[in-house]
Amino acid sequence: MAKKEETISLIDTFSEFKELKNIDRTTMVSVLEESFRSVIAKMFGTDENYDVIVNPDKGDFEIWRNREVVADDELTNPNRQIALTEARKIDASYEVGEEVTDEVNFAGFGRRAILNLRQTLASKILELEKDSLYNKYIDKVGQVVSAEVYQTWKKEMLLLDDEGNELLLPKTEQIPGDFYRKGEAVRAVVARVDNTNNNPKIILSRTSPVFLQRLFEMEVPEINDGLITIQRIARIPGERAKIAVESYDDRIDPVGACVGVKGSRIHGIVRELRNENIDVINYTSNTQLFIQRALSPATVSSIRMDEENKKAEVFLKPEEVSLAIGKGGMNIKLASMLTGYTIDVYRELDGTADEEDIYLDEFKDEIDEWVINAIKSIGIDTAKGVLNAPREMLIEKADLEENTVDEVLRILKAEFED
Repeated sequence: MAKKEETISLIDTFSEFKELKNIDRTTMVSVLEESFRSVIAKMFGTDENYDVIVNPDKGDFEIWRNREVVADDELTNPNRQIALTEARKIDASYEVGEEVTDEVNFAGFGRRAILNLRQTLASKILELEKDSLYNKYIDKVGQVVSAEVYQTWKKEMLLLDDEGNELLLPKTEQIPGDFYRKGEAVRAVVARVDNTNNNPKIILSRTSPVFLQRLFEMEVPEINDGLITIQRIARIPGERAKIAVESYDDRIDPVGACVGVKGSRIHGIVRELRNENIDVINYTSNTQLFIQRALSPATVSSIRMDEENKKAEVFLKPEEVSLAIGKGGMNIKLASMLTGYTIDVYRELDGTADEEDIYLDEFKDEIDEWVINAIKSIGIDTAKGVLNAPREMLIEKADLEENTVDEVLRILKAEFED
């Protein structure tokens, strides 16, 4: 009875393995053979004299042992040798020095051998599944995938793809407005595949600029066809994004094609990104013009470039300054990200162009030195530079209190009024 149970256990083991996903027939046969050999080697110290034959179609296997026929009194290794008397029980014609091949009943090795086999197989199967998962997703990095929410935790969300593989969407890679329930479908880009200690983790992202790029490629046929190229992307996920596009065909308006008739193409992307406001602008290799376009909707009066340090001083009419900076400084931040330049905006002030400027150090009697140093640290070292700079920029970039900035502005204005 025990032997029958053990045989059933082996068949179950084989069946489990046979139904595994993503593992081809050749690999399956090879791993089964390796597993049997591993157990035999542990039991007898070697598997060299064994032949293992796996029959995947029948769902069974055969194990044959090869032993040398020796005289009865010379038997020293029962695993590699067989006594002449025993050999002649199999076939009366055997002589010393010949080789006997007989089939071995694996179940006869006992429960420990069967348990060992199952554990070895389980370990190899797990390793194969990990390799398969890694190979599948390492080729998908940068691609959009859709998966179902399985579990939500504080720091990440667990998703399952259509084959039941586990994918992770960390909180840091989720758009602030994202909210999903179990069973809902999520679209995201494969950001990376971590494979520490051969334990692959597939990390998804919805905040990556690549996700925005892939959505445009899916919505705008001209991008997918190569007629329009996405040159630069800057994102503050869930809030606002700027995307610079270019076409090498004069007949195609890249901005119009990306937005679509009455915004038809961009609306779907905006909804997917939780109403992220997307500005599409024409790319140009002319850096000065690119900075002007990046600061849209503000109209720039003039720009002073420092290409070596990648800085730009932008001058605007007073009413344009708040547009250039944007809500919470978002517009100027995105423009800097898009162009790769540090952008400072200044008001154009009438009536001060011909007046002599004064270095801030001259005001040490009236303004604390640490305040002057804080302003100088953002690249402004003259009185007019401070007066031309937006109040919001002085507060944010120089990290000064509002009342401190107001007092500085009052002192400097009084100097020129006098």
